[in-house]
Amino acid sequence: MHNFEILLNGELKTYHEYDEIPESFDNVISFRPHMPPPPHTEEEHEEIHGWEEKFKQLLSRETK
Repeated sequence: MHNFEILLNGELKTYHEYDEIPESFDNVISFRPHMPPPPHTEEEHEEIHGWEEKFKQLLSRETK
């Protein structure tokens, strides 16, 4: 299960789906997407590498 924690208006919020995270918030506290156990398929490798870009996008939405 994914686990994303952000600070929103000074309050810690936890989300389990990336798309549920608000467009703006104070800070990213924790970014822990689920990683499937190895060995990985090619599709899983693509998904894993995609998380880096999603993390960068999330950081760009921080307001503080």
